[in-house]
Amino acid sequence: MASATPPKEVPIYTRPLARLIEELQKLPGVGPKTAQRLALHLLKRPDKEVQDLAQALVDAKAQVGQCSVCFHLSAEPVCDICKSQSRDRTTLCVVADSRDVIALEKTREYRGRYHVLGGLISPMDGIGPEQLHIGPLVHRVNQEKIQEVIVAISPSIEGDTTTLYVGQLLKPFTRVTRIAFGLPMGGDLEYADEVTLARALEGRRELD
Repeated sequence: MASATPPKEVPIYTRPLARLIEELQKLPGVGPKTAQRLALHLLKRPDKEVQDLAQALVDAKAQVGQCSVCFHLSAEPVCDICKSQSRDRTTLCVVADSRDVIALEKTREYRGRYHVLGGLISPMDGIGPEQLHIGPLVHRVNQEKIQEVIVAISPSIEGDTTTLYVGQLLKPFTRVTRIAFGLPMGGDLEYADEVTLARALEGRRELD
């Protein structure tokens, strides 16, 4: 006697919901359970609220680019920080990513301007100095009479390599310091609290 055909497995989610959960899981820090919770929450919200969220995503992606001066995120050719006349124009803080600019701005302790490298030197990943905004940084220091460059890059092998490389390039032209980290090796700048970052800025030291 032939064995009975096992019943066909029924999908847990209807296809559009499954796709929404799959897309949400691509966001950083969002696992399967969180993605499911967010998806189910969105389905319960009014149509206009969901449409507004979708439109905000489309608009941000289309309109937000990089500042032509410092490479921070901006919807204008030059960002608000670079345009501000109240910022100290003799001090430049070098960071790896725009997330670091946001973290430092939240401390309200730093009043200079920024330069975003767009990543870290990482030969293992095929990222060398030429892939980063290091050339424009050297040009700015030369042209803008910068008196101090503060390197605010998270401590890691790649971070330390980038810090030393930038420091060696800039030392002939200006004072170069590095913020004093209260973070473990590999700790990210964006996850440090405002008090820790403020103290790190105050305790910065000359780069060896």
